[in-house]
Amino acid sequence: MTLYLDHAATTPVRAAVIERMTEVMKHHGANPASSHGPGRDAAAVVDRAAAEVAACIGACGDEIVWTSGATEAINLALKGVCGFHGGGHVISVVTEHSATLDTLDWLERGGVAVTRLAVDRDGLLDLAALAAALRADTRCVSVMHVNNETGVMQDLAAIGALCAEHGVTLHVDAAQSLGKQRIDVDAQHIGLLSMSAHKLGGPPGAGALYVRARPRIGLAAQIHGGGQQGNRRSGTLAVQQIAGFGAACALLHTEGAALPQRLRRLNDRLWQGLAPIEGIVRNSPADGAAHILNVSVPGVHGAALLTGLNEGQPPLAVSSGATCSAARAESSHVLRAMGRRPALAAASVRLSLGADTTADTVDRAAQRMVAEVSRLRRLAPRRNAIPA
Repeated sequence: MTLYLDHAATTPVRAAVIERMTEVMKHHGANPASSHGPGRDAAAVVDRAAAEVAACIGACGDEIVWTSGATEAINLALKGVCGFHGGGHVISVVTEHSATLDTLDWLERGGVAVTRLAVDRDGLLDLAALAAALRADTRCVSVMHVNNETGVMQDLAAIGALCAEHGVTLHVDAAQSLGKQRIDVDAQHIGLLSMSAHKLGGPPGAGALYVRARPRIGLAAQIHGGGQQGNRRSGTLAVQQIAGFGAACALLHTEGAALPQRLRRLNDRLWQGLAPIEGIVRNSPADGAAHILNVSVPGVHGAALLTGLNEGQPPLAVSSGATCSAARAESSHVLRAMGRRPALAAASVRLSLGADTTADTVDRAAQRMVAEVSRLRRLAPRRNAIPA
């Protein structure tokens, strides 16, 4: 049986979510934009989900715009703000997800000015550098709350306060933090916030963008054709997917701090289990997001390690950081930005935990990784350790 520790890529759909989605598909199959009774019933399902998602971030249901996932939400946020203002200047961070970085590249080719700020060895943004980068035409600052590769958490309260002081919209990529870290859009001065259902036990293909209503954030639509969702994102809503997203958020909202606390204990246990690996480097901060542990293993080939873990017995489902970076056969841009040498960045493994992770899974995963590293090092005994 596969030991699944790749929840940062996709978390399996939770049982209560499947139940909600099944109920909706059986009894609420109408178009929620229709004015008849079944349509109104479907719209009520959507409204319930909006309230459940909004409750996780301290927002109102009418501030939720449904998307196909966080990638679309990020595109809508960044392109939407710049489109509304006719261009301008955007500030972001070099360690962002490719959904943000690629969107910024696209905007830059279209004439938008983009500043990409560096991070320190801990992966943190320098607030003084952010303040210095702000300009009169800065329309948006875009920051990932929890880094998807390392679990590094940016200080949203401080960043939000700085943006508010200068009248600049703060967009937050919350794909990895929703339901796992405290988010309060008012207290943290967040104007736009991108979310994804499949990172927290909801269905793939469902996401949302929080758009502040008061004061209203101007946003140019990127998908046209029906005028749904106040003309911000056209298209018939996938009611069952949206219901599943809401159910996943409701579960996490009910669990409160219990899940993050349990994940922290499991994260610490996993790190202790990997301690026998000589020279192992911890890339995730001890106070980072509890569900992500990123490590680099000197003296082994990164691709060989990942293949051995994924295909060995029992199979250990982990990744080499961001799934999109792996698809491009690139070493981690996040770790390189944090000062890791390219070879060490290429020998990184991300182990990520979820609601269904048990202590037994963590222990067996650690044993598998220790054994696999030992096997690979025996095959290449003369390979030198790689300094951090």
